[in-house]
Amino acid sequence: MADADNKYEDNATGKFYVDEECIDCDLCRETAPNNFTRNDDGGYSFVTKQPESEEEEELCREAMEGCPVEAIGDDGA
Repeated sequence: MADADNKYEDNATGKFYVDEECIDCDLCRETAPNNFTRNDDGGYSFVTKQPESEEEEELCREAMEGCPVEAIGDDGA
């Protein structure tokens, strides 16, 4: 389960975030490309934009549920 205390500073402010457990598998970027991107220097994904529509919200949830290491969190903000 993702831990808000260990989330990357790159994450856009809001409820979804990626923490330090990310293994850079690309699933979130493929699932919700408008909301997740890669930090090339660090080799991890982060939330570049919080969802702005119901469709983006659903895709972010799908990415969170599919994350193999549970590195995506939702703090409900």
